[in-house]
Amino acid sequence: MNAARITVNGKEAPISPAAPHTTALDFLRERGLTGTKEGCAEGECGACSVLVARPGVNKPTDWVAVNACLVPVAALDGQEIITSEGLATAGGPGEPPTLHPVQEEMAVRGGSQCGYCTPGFVCSMAAEYYRPGRCEHAPADPADSTEADGGVDGTDAEHGPNGFDLHALSGNLCRCTGYRPIRDAAFAVGAPAEDDPLAQRREQAPPSPVATEYIRDDSAFLRKSTLDETLELLRERPDAVVVAGSTDWGVEVNIRSRRANCVVAIDRLPELRELRVESDYIEIGAALTLTEIERRLGGDVPLLAGLFPQFASRLIRNGATLGGNLGTGSPIGDSPPVLLALEASVVLAGVDGEREVPLAEYFTGYRQSVRRPGELIRSVRVPLPLSPVTAFHKIAKRRFDDISSVAVAFALDIEDGTVRKARIGLGGVAATPIRAFATEAALEGRPWTAETVGAAARVLRGEGTPMDDHRASSLYRSAMLGQSLLKLHAQTPEAAKS
Repeated sequence: MNAARITVNGKEAPISPAAPHTTALDFLRERGLTGTKEGCAEGECGACSVLVARPGVNKPTDWVAVNACLVPVAALDGQEIITSEGLATAGGPGEPPTLHPVQEEMAVRGGSQCGYCTPGFVCSMAAEYYRPGRCEHAPADPADSTEADGGVDGTDAEHGPNGFDLHALSGNLCRCTGYRPIRDAAFAVGAPAEDDPLAQRREQAPPSPVATEYIRDDSAFLRKSTLDETLELLRERPDAVVVAGSTDWGVEVNIRSRRANCVVAIDRLPELRELRVESDYIEIGAALTLTEIERRLGGDVPLLAGLFPQFASRLIRNGATLGGNLGTGSPIGDSPPVLLALEASVVLAGVDGEREVPLAEYFTGYRQSVRRPGELIRSVRVPLPLSPVTAFHKIAKRRFDDISSVAVAFALDIEDGTVRKARIGLGGVAATPIRAFATEAALEGRPWTAETVGAAARVLRGEGTPMDDHRASSLYRSAMLGQSLLKLHAQTPEAAKS
């Protein structure tokens, strides 16, 4: 029952005797791999970043960077990870190792100062280095990629001419404010060499999911092979904590010292990892990570495409799931307002069968929902066709990697200058995510004019029951609701207003 094993830097190692709640970070450090560091223990600093071999979007395998501080090491049973120490190539007898190209660029461009954050930056940068398609337009001489703030071929300050997306580092913090040389290093890397073993590894399938039964000291980490087996287990163990990316539960374990007698992992269940586009809806598996959804949809759902860059960081999106974001029932989650505006529904699965519930009817109270004991969110369904006028406004203290004070999502059908349908989802202004029904009624059937929008904005300011807290006052939240609608109107193309 305790035969769980993990492959670290090419060498297989038993997880035992680690406790089931032990994070991958602590497991690695106890094995002497101290490049993986703890900074915040909440998934916000990236000092703990490691690479995991996951099912690829464009290749059989993707190297994905995740926060080792949040992932239980038992969740990596049967999987393959690379730490910062494993990126370098071992030298011959008496010779030093050869630095990985990412490590080399960080060194020669001064991207490492105190060095504490460097291994995490290196792992996140390596994940982007190996992203399929990233280097298709890389310059012949990688050194050319540091010219000017915007690069050499029309790229902006956040995207290098070598295809490097700096948002890959959005979950990594540097304590020495060394971001400029770190960016220079990111924009300097070229394409992986043909004989690069980690690049070649992408052409092979990732490790297959394995059933896990890891039990120590009356605590268990369990993973079944099928959805039906998992549902039977949850009926037997109603006290179990269900995890996918563990981006929420990992914080509870680290910061609040929460422990569970039984944790059930659902992240590798094939029934929860499908994405299907039908004639009248898109079905998104509840255990697909946000990064996988983003790359598989490729912008086909603009409102979701607007959400993803503002949802935490790339490191978090590499683990977080829609099912987890809805399952926690948080009133400040970023995905519920968007899904409410899209008129999405959730498919709930239990031992007695499945049922589909409109998301507008799913939340019943603070972190409460209609989901019954033993039920899982199997998928999210987004009806088609999509409304053509959409926007997601996240009001927060930081542009990226922050919790929203207010989140507003719009989806409007405007024909001949008249609002035919309006759907508005709100977060952060009530005990649950809500639909702005009164504002929708104030818009529908009326001309999309400044007068109509001004009147509807006054209605929107009164939606929900915003409260005062350390993120924002209730008055500020109300004001931002109204302002968001005015902003949407101001940014709507003139053709839609006529």
